[in-house]
Amino acid sequence: MRPMGYAPSFINTFFAVMIGYLANLAVPRLGEVLKCTILAKYEKVPAEKLVGTIVAERAFDVISLAIVFLIAFITQFGIVGEYAGQIFDQLLKNKSGHFSSTKVFIAVGILSILFIVLKVWFRQFAHLAIVIFIKKILRGIWEGVTSIRNLQQKWTFIFYTVAIWSMYILGTWVGLYATAGTAGLSLADAITVLAFASIGMIVTPGGIGAYAYFIAKVLEKSDIPFEIGYANGTLQWFAQFLIVVVIGSICLTLLPWYNKKKVGSIESGVGSPEL
Repeated sequence: MRPMGYAPSFINTFFAVMIGYLANLAVPRLGEVLKCTILAKYEKVPAEKLVGTIVAERAFDVISLAIVFLIAFITQFGIVGEYAGQIFDQLLKNKSGHFSSTKVFIAVGILSILFIVLKVWFRQFAHLAIVIFIKKILRGIWEGVTSIRNLQQKWTFIFYTVAIWSMYILGTWVGLYATAGTAGLSLADAITVLAFASIGMIVTPGGIGAYAYFIAKVLEKSDIPFEIGYANGTLQWFAQFLIVVVIGSICLTLLPWYNKKKVGSIESGVGSPEL
């Protein structure tokens, strides 16, 4: 946000992130909206520009996850290749087990039609207030996304990104030691587990059910019984869930109190004699 001329406080930013995580447990991506709303309200940062920074952040998350998949693919080629192939078959093959060109054609057709309709609509109704408003939002999003080029501390950003994903891997590895059947698995196993478990976090609200399922299925390829893998996945998911619920609830409670106190402190300073 700083390349765009905004410097929200650390505390409000932390509150917004944790409340966003809390909201995502109920409705996927609702947390992104809440983060924008909170910072727009308490830090006066335009919401449409915040959306752009979040898009940029998610883009880096996708890149980071792709790198994790690549590392998993290199270190455990057989396991990742076999399980990824199974998922690919489920998505692109019909009931008889043959490649379904119909599914691909329908998906491409829907996307193409949607693109054409939106392009025509924006061109024909450019004078409407709603179209002008949407264009304003899109410009703000684009500004937020491209702000990544003007980062003041690029290497610090990259360092923090690597550190965060390293902690994800380490946390997953430590989590594998929480159950007897999965204790002793390698760091490479943890990387593979994190790669596929991350898909579970995407496909369901907060990863409920899917997170543990993906962990169990990928651990099956390492000769871990599904029941043990699912138990470990559930335990790891619940640990994350509990942290988000507790910290997110505390932040949700403190957010209005902190900003009320901050406003009160500013107002009390108005009119004070200058030194």
